[in-house]
Amino acid sequence: MKIYSLLAEKKPDVLKKWFALILETYPKETSSFLKSQNSQTRNPVTQAIYEGIEGIFNGLVHEDDEDKLNIYLDNVIRVRAIQDFSPSEAVSFIFSLKEVIRKELDKEICDPKMFKELLGLETRIDSLANSAFEIYMKCREKIYEIKANEMRNWTYRALHKTGFYKEVRTEE
Repeated sequence: MKIYSLLAEKKPDVLKKWFALILETYPKETSSFLKSQNSQTRNPVTQAIYEGIEGIFNGLVHEDDEDKLNIYLDNVIRVRAIQDFSPSEAVSFIFSLKEVIRKELDKEICDPKMFKELLGLETRIDSLANSAFEIYMKCREKIYEIKANEMRNWTYRALHKTGFYKEVRTEE
């Protein structure tokens, strides 16, 4: 398909603009910090996001199956799931890719055949958004499970130290 070869040519620009839009979803101070940190050792968050979106983009352009795309999607969503994003905010970065693609291919999508290909690509991106939401919810469930277990363990230790909780052992 022609749209995929055009996108492959425009990959650096698309990734740069998509990444910039993602960073704008953060609060102003955080966004400024993330933009100023460009090394993986200094900022693994930006590195994880960039590698994730690059993998997603490559997967879309090479028409990889959804399972392969979900691996990269998972990397980005895990970062956003532990941050203070609502579910819709956490997955909104997927939709910003459509915006970037439309702007990059503005002239080309006037051709009806190219526009039809764009609609097919956007359908795949919408499907990724559904997957992103599922991944986000699983990550949040795991976070709540970890917090609940930690609170239970903390309460047990506190009660045990104060003597309010004694284990009853039965003799065999």
